[in-house]
Amino acid sequence: MRAGIGLAASYPFRLWTRLTVRQRLGMIVIPASVVAALITVLVIVLAGPPFLDFLNANLPLVRFAVAATAILMLTIPTAFVLIYVELKVIARMNLRVGPNRVGPWGMAMSVIHGLKVLSKEDFTPTGTDVTVFTLAPVVTYMASVMTLLVIPFAPGLVGQDLNIGLLYFFAMGGLTVLGLLMAGWSSFNKYSLLGGLRSAAQIISYEIPLTLSVVGVIILASTKTAETLSLNHIVLVQSGSMLDWFVFKQPLAFLIFFIAATAEANRTPFDMTEADSEIVAGFATEYSGMRFGFFFFAEYVNVFIVSALAATIFFGGWTAPFDWPWSYNLNWLHPGSLGLLWIGIVPTVLLFGSFFFAFFVRIFGGRAWGVWESMGLGLILLLVALGGLVGLAGFIAFDWVQGLTWFMVKTYFFVIVFVWMRATLPRVRVDQLMGFAWKWLLPASLLNLFVTATAVVLLNR
Repeated sequence: MRAGIGLAASYPFRLWTRLTVRQRLGMIVIPASVVAALITVLVIVLAGPPFLDFLNANLPLVRFAVAATAILMLTIPTAFVLIYVELKVIARMNLRVGPNRVGPWGMAMSVIHGLKVLSKEDFTPTGTDVTVFTLAPVVTYMASVMTLLVIPFAPGLVGQDLNIGLLYFFAMGGLTVLGLLMAGWSSFNKYSLLGGLRSAAQIISYEIPLTLSVVGVIILASTKTAETLSLNHIVLVQSGSMLDWFVFKQPLAFLIFFIAATAEANRTPFDMTEADSEIVAGFATEYSGMRFGFFFFAEYVNVFIVSALAATIFFGGWTAPFDWPWSYNLNWLHPGSLGLLWIGIVPTVLLFGSFFFAFFVRIFGGRAWGVWESMGLGLILLLVALGGLVGLAGFIAFDWVQGLTWFMVKTYFFVIVFVWMRATLPRVRVDQLMGFAWKWLLPASLLNLFVTATAVVLLNR
């Protein structure tokens, strides 16, 4: 009797040891998925109506949570894309290939760099002010992220359209210097302290001409409609054609803005806060691991933000450079218009489209590609082609898709210009940096302001 009970008790264990790894995973994942699905259904049925009522009663709170989450989720992929663009562009300018191993055309290399930085040991040196040392990268990163709240990416696609949006942008952007100064002071390192002091002097000095350069734009925007500092309003004033963009009405202001913004973002040739040939790495000398990663990501997010602000204020933001001479109605593409026909259309398109692209794979790939490999690659090419067609249809049919496309084209144009400058220009000296801000940019910004105000007063008379 005892032997039979022992055999019955040991049978499940013996059966488990005879299973392969895939069978074991199946026995774990499938029941867990069924249980999770049942629990999800029960939660939706029981808690769904009260939850929806709560959301409907607190729509401003829901919109704030969605906007904050979307902005935070936007920053890290943006930093990865900018890192990849910088690696590729600088490599091409140096007659090199650049990253070409990890992922297609090396596209995953920036992700590997980011994961490598985050996986490093997060070390705190002896003698540091641990609290300030830890909070410094958080302050720098969040100051950069919070400025994205007021940038309009497309019609209706903005975190918060504030009447004082431009003032809010410069106020939040000015907090970056606080994080860099905290990092330099708390690191208990002379090179870090020098980097922090340089950052304070540089950013505060260039903040003045940067702010004054956009006052002329504010004056011109206020003469057309109501007086406001909303970035969305500034974009709408420039709608029409590219001749309405403020870069043609305020060329000196744009030049001052671009130079001062380069210094604000700590980009070459104004990267004095982390000059490796002079002060090792400046404010980031003692940082490693995730805390250094926050500084690293914040720098590239700043490049995107500065480029987005330049495109918004001087290049019409999400507006097209010319009026579209045609209009299309793509209501027939609405998924609900075909009803149950999609059940037959989707498999047919996937099947015959995969065969179509697989045929070309076999022709150009030769015998190296088998039947199933050709079908798999054909399916991937079909999905890419369908994605392009859907994107083109969305660009034609939806204003926000058009606006987002134009905004990203303009923004990444400036991103490539910043990368180009890094690969071309040498770093300036500290005295040249400070002298240029106070002796040249500040008088030029005041001159542009007085000329613009005088012209507006005379023309209004």
